[in-house]
This record gives sequence, C-alpha cells and structure tokens, in this order.
Amino acid sequence: MKIISKTYLLIGVLIGVALFNLFVLYSTQTTTANESYSIIRVGDLKAKVETIAGLASSIANGKESDRPILEKEIAEFDSVLLTLKTGGTIRGQVVAPIPADITPDYERVTKIWKEYRADAVEIQATSLYNKDVVNAVNYVLEKNTELILVSDGLTRDLELLDRNYNRHREIAAELRETAKIIGQNTLLVSLGQEQEAKENLHKARITFDAGIRKLLQLPLNDLDLSGTNIKSEELIPIPRENSDSLEELDLLWESVELRIKTIETKSLYSDDLDNPIARINNQRQSLLGSIDSVLDMWNADRIERRDQGQIITQAVIGADIAIFVMVLFTIRRSLSPLETITNALSKVREGVYGQKIEYSAKDEIGDLASSFNTMSETIRAKEEEARKTDTAKDEFLAMITHELKTPLVPIRGYADILLGGHLGDLTDKQKERISIIKSSASSLLQLISDLLDVQKLELGQLKMKKENADIRATADKSIQTLHPQLEEDRITVTNEVASIMAPHDSDRITQVLTNLIRNSLKAVKPGTGKIRIYSEDLPNEIKISVSDNGTGIPYDKQSKLFTKFYQADASLTREKGGSGLGLSICKGIVEAHGGKISLQSTPDSGTTVTFTLPKSDHKGAV
Repeated sequence: MKIISKTYLLIGVLIGVALFNLFVLYSTQTTTANESYSIIRVGDLKAKVETIAGLASSIANGKESDRPILEKEIAEFDSVLLTLKTGGTIRGQVVAPIPADITPDYERVTKIWKEYRADAVEIQATSLYNKDVVNAVNYVLEKNTELILVSDGLTRDLELLDRNYNRHREIAAELRETAKIIGQNTLLVSLGQEQEAKENLHKARITFDAGIRKLLQLPLNDLDLSGTNIKSEELIPIPRENSDSLEELDLLWESVELRIKTIETKSLYSDDLDNPIARINNQRQSLLGSIDSVLDMWNADRIERRDQGQIITQAVIGADIAIFVMVLFTIRRSLSPLETITNALSKVREGVYGQKIEYSAKDEIGDLASSFNTMSETIRAKEEEARKTDTAKDEFLAMITHELKTPLVPIRGYADILLGGHLGDLTDKQKERISIIKSSASSLLQLISDLLDVQKLELGQLKMKKENADIRATADKSIQTLHPQLEEDRITVTNEVASIMAPHDSDRITQVLTNLIRNSLKAVKPGTGKIRIYSEDLPNEIKISVSDNGTGIPYDKQSKLFTKFYQADASLTREKGGSGLGLSICKGIVEAHGGKISLQSTPDSGTTVTFTLPKSDHKGAV
C-alpha cells in the first residue's frame, strides 16, 4: 500500500477516535456541569429560606422597605423550585431536572414550602403598626419643638422677675429639659425601642405635668408620684403680665399629654404578625432539613453514576491507547527511511554534494530517494562548474584592472608635466581642463587600484610584507598623505597613537588608515570637523581607532558597510567620490594581518572605526 493511502487511513482512524472521545467527554462534562448547577441552586434555596425568615422578622420589627424584597425572594424561590423539577435555565445556566429516585424528597420540600410560603406572604401583606400609636407618635414629635420653644420662652419671662421667683425659674428650666427628654424617648418608641423608652416617657410626663401644676398653683393629689422625688410646693403666683408663656404652655401640654398617654398604654406594633412569625421560625428548620435531604440523596446518586462512568471511561482509554500504539507503529515503520534522507540533506547543507541514498522500495520514499540522488549529483556538477567560472572571472577581472591601470599612469604624468609648464605656457582655460583630466585619471586609477586589491584579496594574491615597525609612524604617514585636503577643508586631525612596535605591512596599514580618514573627511563639515586617531595597548594586540564628529551612519545600514560596493549614502558618494570598496579592502587587509575590524556610529553624532593588530606574527609575509 502506498504511504499516502496508509496515511489517509490512519488519519481517518485517529479522527474517528478523537470525535468519539470528544462526544463522550462533551456529554459527560455537560451532564456533570448541569447537575452541579442544579445542586448549587438547591443549596441556594437554603440561603433563601434564611433570607425570607430574616426579612419577615425585619418587617415585623418595623423595616417597611423589606416588604418588596420579601415578595421578590418568595417569587424567586417558587421559580427555582419549579425549574428544578422539570429542568431549564436559571440565571443563564442550564440546570438538570431532579432525578426520579429523589422525587419523594423533592415533594416533601414542596409541601413544607407551601406552608412556609403562606406565612411569609401573610407577613408581607399585613400592616405592622397600630395606627393610634403611630398618629400619637407623629403628633408628639411634631409638637415637641414647639413645646421646647414655649418652655424656653417661659424661662425668659421669669428672668425678668426678682429673686423671689428663683424656684419658678428652676422649674421652667426643668420643663425645657423634660420637653427634650419627651421628644427623645418618643423618637426611640418610633424606632421600635418601646420598653425602656415608655418607662422614661412616663417619668418625663409626670415630671412635666407636676412642674406646670406647681407654677399654676394647682394640687398634685391626683398624680401618681410613686418612684419619683417630686413633692408639693407652695409658690407665689406669677404676675399676670409675665404669665402669657405659661398659659400657652398649659394649653399645648393638654393636647400633648393625651398623646403621650396613648403611647404609654398601647404598643406601636400590631399583634397580627406574632403568629405567622412564630410559625415561620418553627417551620424553618423543617424546610432546611428537607432541602439537606435532597442534597444528600442527589450527591449519593451522582457518586453511584460516577463510579459506573469511570468503568466506561477506563475501557475507552484502553481502546484509545491500543489504537494509538497501532497507529504509531505503522507510522514509524513507514517513515523510518526518512532518517536516512535527513542525514543526507544535512550533508548537503554542510556543502557535501554527490552523496547517494541506497533505498530500493517502490513507494513514495523510493521516489524521494531517487530524486535526491539526482539532485545531489546535479548540484555537485553545478557547484564545480560555478567554482571554475568564478575563478576565471576573478582572474579576468584582475587582468583587466591591471591593463586599465597601465595607460592611466602616463596620462596623469603627462598632465603633471603640462601643468608644470615644461612643454610651454598654458592659458587658465587650458590649465582648468588639464586639471580635470588629472583629477579624473586619479579617481579612475584609485577605483582600478581598489578593484585590483579586492580581487587579489578574494584570490588570496594580495602580498603582505610584514615588518616590526612603529605603528605611530604608520599613522603619521597616512595623515601626511591627506594633508593638502585636510588643510583645504580646515579639518583638525589628532594623532594619539602610542609609539608601539608591532609586525605589520606599513604600506597596507597606511592604506587602511588613509581609507578610514578619507571616509571621515566626507562625513565631517569643513571648518568644524575633527578626526581623532588613537590606540589602546592590550596584552596580545594593539587596538587602533579612527573617530570623527561627522553625520554618523543610520543604524539599519551599519551591518552592511563592510560589504563590497555597499554605500551608506549614495548621494554623498556621488558628490565627494567613492566606490564602496574602501571598507571592504580595509577588512581584507586587517584580517590578512590576523586582526578584526568593527564600526560604531550614532546618527548626527559621529562614527568610530576600530581595528586590531596582533603583537606577534605567526604567518610571516603573505
């Protein structure tokens, strides 16, 4: 069977097994998740039982704002209980119906809930407060401020009298404070703190009534003064012109006193809620117990079904393992020859061509092996042919550049003779034209020299004559070569190279430094440009750097600068000259000395090129 046919068959088997596993897993997870949500909702019912009991008690204690909340909780309990019976959605989650085995427990919850619900609904609908007491409380709280103000007015009226009315003033002050106590305790009654507040309210009423009677010279015989320190006193009458506030206070007190007695004798709350509250408290534990029973039975049923599901799952896993091992064995057997092909491809990647694979089977692997053998042999032949072509091309280019260089030397020489006036005087126009000829010949000669050096470097034919010489003298020579141009552009060059003896070809290193300085000349501005040449003496090598304050080089172009013919700024090269070979030649010469060259540049800040020269020469002249 073809490998492709085997592959399709094996993939079909794996897909079938995967789909079956996914179906089983999805069904199991869905069922488990739905049952988990259902059990969570049953647990929520317990919380709602407690919530409903708490809300009922809160309403009974006077919190009217809880009535709509209680109604909502009852409705939610009904909805959840009904959904659990048939299945459905609660809060956006699908829940499973109650299993048939625990239906009796569910019916028991439903029965108890109906009784519990009836009492909760009765509490929700029943009025909490005694209307007479509520009206009395509201009246007293409404008139209390007026009572305090009139008492305070009485105090001010009495302050106008002589010292014989000192006791009158004390009683007026007590009335004002007692009026405040009446207001405070009436407010506490309205907040549900009846017992202690009513006792204080009773004492305050007796105190206030006795005080007014004393000021009006009325007897205290009909007042219940037991448990108080109040005693009858004989006071002189208050002058009529100072008794207006007292008369107003007496009239106001008559109406307020009647309401206070109502508050003292009757409860603020209606007795209609006592029985439903008691029944709810009694039924609460029964309802919670029945819900716990449903939870216990449902969890036991789940554990039983989980054990059965584990047996089925283990059987499915065993079948999956067997199928997987079979598929793995078949694939391994069919694809094992690919390892041989992979090893052969690794050889090709390493540049070893012509290697053949021995494989005789007539299948796709055999076809692949045959194609590889043909490819490998073809690449080997093409590689050999390309190598010969490159060698011939390099040799031809070296010859052409040499031949082109030969006539340029006399052209430049004759231009110098003419400019020197050795063959007669020249007009300014003639001198200008001959200067152009000389400049063009020099540029072309430099380009040809660069091309020739590049080809010699690639062919390994560039000769190096290494001698132990002072590296500072070599740097001085490179600066002297460019001295005219440096003076013309007013560029400052600083030679900080230390005087160190090192084996090197002085002419070639001069060429390297000249190229680097010339590149800096192109980058710096005339008049402000600065070029610094400095060295660092290391144990095994000398590090020489050429730094400038020029325009710098963009970061994305720095990695290609040592590539042949690459120019970071083509416009600048056309303006100031250059072939894109200088750094490539520098790299070749430095590496021929056993050193390394690198570049660091920051746009708009400057460039530094650094190369190293070993202190010891292991190769001699090349």
